Amino acid sequence: MGTKTVDETGVKTDEHKTDEAAEAAGTAGSTEAAEATEAAGSADEAGTGTPDTLDGTGTPEDVDVTGKADGADGAEAGSTGVGQGAGAVVSAGLGIVSLTGSWVGTVASARESLMGQLQTSSSSNVGTLIEKGYGNAWQATAMWGGVFALVALIVGVVVLARPAFGAPGRPQAPWIKSVAWAGVALGVIGLLLAVLKYTDVLLGLPSTG
Repeated sequence: MGTKTVDETGVKTDEHKTDEAAEAAGTAGSTEAAEATEAAGSADEAGTGTPDTLDGTGTPEDVDVTGKADGADGAEAGSTGVGQGAGAVVSAGLGIVSLTGSWVGTVASARESLMGQLQTSSSSNVGTLIEKGYGNAWQATAMWGGVFALVALIVGVVVLARPAFGAPGRPQAPWIKSVAWAGVALGVIGLLLAVLKYTDVLLGLPSTG
């Protein structure tokens, strides 16, 4: 009964069958344990790994905050560019107005002319009539032209100097610089002409002598 012999026909005894079943069960158990250990190691690696987009702490909130900050910087840059562009256009427009005239200058000139007519009479000499009727009106026109030119000059200079007081390394758009420089140039020309006309150096009153 307890012998490990095999009969002549090659049939295994009960003891051989029991040993083979135990060996098969041990082999299956070892395979399952190895698979479980490998799966646990993979899970640990997946849990401890951090994506490249995260920082050292591995928190996704940091990535979101950085994205929001970049968006805020872009919005600030856009708003700054719009303001500078508008200032450059205003400077150039005021420079043109200082040279061509404005309705404010026209009204001021007509007012001075009317006041000159009221202050003079038919008995006044020709020099007084010319000065009161035309000289004061022309000076009023030159004065308002100089005011517009001065404002154009100031606005243009502010636009050109704005990047120096903003974020360093943020270049100004070329077209903004061009328009701002045009406003500065027109302002200088208009201011110079206004001073020359107001002092009667340019297009002074005709002589009555």
